[in-house]
Amino acid sequence: MSAITAYNQTNPFTPMFGKVPAYMAGRERLIDEMVQAFELPDSNPNLCSIFVGARGTGKTALLTYLGYRAQQEGWIVADTTASRGMLDDILQRIGDAASHLLSADCSRKLTGIGVASIASVSWENNVASGNWRTKMNAIFSQLEETETGVVITVDEIDGDLPEVVELVTTYQHFVREGKKVALLMAGLPYKVSALLSGKSTSFLRRAARHDLGAIPDYEVYEAFRLTIEDAGKAIDNNALGLACEAIGGFPFMFQLVGYRSWNASRQDKTITVDHVQNGIQVARMEFEDRVLSATCSELSKGDMAFLKAMNREGQTPRDEIVKRTGKKSSWVSTYKKRLLEAGVIDEPVAGEFVFALPGAAEYLQEKR
Repeated sequence: MSAITAYNQTNPFTPMFGKVPAYMAGRERLIDEMVQAFELPDSNPNLCSIFVGARGTGKTALLTYLGYRAQQEGWIVADTTASRGMLDDILQRIGDAASHLLSADCSRKLTGIGVASIASVSWENNVASGNWRTKMNAIFSQLEETETGVVITVDEIDGDLPEVVELVTTYQHFVREGKKVALLMAGLPYKVSALLSGKSTSFLRRAARHDLGAIPDYEVYEAFRLTIEDAGKAIDNNALGLACEAIGGFPFMFQLVGYRSWNASRQDKTITVDHVQNGIQVARMEFEDRVLSATCSELSKGDMAFLKAMNREGQTPRDEIVKRTGKKSSWVSTYKKRLLEAGVIDEPVAGEFVFALPGAAEYLQEKR
C-alpha cells in the first residue's frame, strides 16, 4: 500500500445537524439514564423528557441516537420534527417501523389498516376512524399484545403549533391510560419556555428537563483524540490542546474544527498545529454563518445592547452591565432572562455573565 493511500481515510467528523458523531462526548451519563428508562420503563420520569440547548449543542444528534438505542431495547420509534402534519407523520413512521406487528391478526379488532398509510384506520363495526388519539389507541391495542412500546421524538418543538399542543395533551392521556409510550422532545430554550407556559401544556413542567450545556474540556480532549485515532491518524498534543481551546466545549464546533483540521492534513499521518490552525480558521467562519448569524438575527435591540456591554473575555459583573448601558437593574434582569433562555449567555456565578457560544464576543465586536 502506498503512502498516499495509507492515510487517505474517510473524514470521521460529522459537521451536519443531526448526524450522530463517533463519540457522544459529555452525554454518557444522560444516555445511560435514558437507556435505563427504556429497559425499565415503569414510572420512569425520563420517559417524558425535554432536551434544551442553543443551536449546535447536539440536540438533534442526541434525539437520533436515543431513538436508535430505544430500538435496540425493542421499542417502536417515530422520529419527527415539529411542523404542520407532524401527527400524520408520526402515524406513518409507526406504521413503517411496526408493520411486522400491526399486520399480525389485525382483522380481530381492526379492518383496513394500510401499513403505508396507517392514518386510515377503520373499525369492524364501521365506526369512523376518529381523531389522532383514537388512531393511536388502535395501534397501541395491537402493540400491547407483544408488550411493545412506542417512543415519539420531536425535534425543534414549537408551542405555537396546534399539532404540538395536541400531541402533548394527548400524551398525557396515554400516560393516564397506562400505555407503554415515551415522548422525547428537543428545542431552543425560549421555545421550550413558551411551551411550558401554555395553559394546556403546563403539565410538562413536571417532565424531565435536560439542559445541554458545554462539554467539559477533558471529555472534549479525549473524544477528539479517539475520533482521530480510531479513523487511522494521530494528533500531536499541542495541536490537540489548540483544537480543544477553540472548540470551547461546544458540540457543533467540535465537529467543525475536527472536520476542517482533518481535511487540512490531507495524506499526512499526523495532524499538527498547522493543520489545526487552518481548520480553526475555516471552522470559525462556518460557525458564524450557521450558528451565530442565525442566533443573533432573532435577538432584539435590547438583547444586543446587553451583549455588547459584556467583556469579550472572562466574566462580566452585573454592575458593569448597568454602568455601560445606563439602564436600570430591572432592565438587566429582563434581558438577562431572555439571553439565558436563548442559550446565548451563561451565569456561572450569580451576577456574573459569560458568553455561552464560542466566538460570539468577537462576532458581535465585528458587527458593532
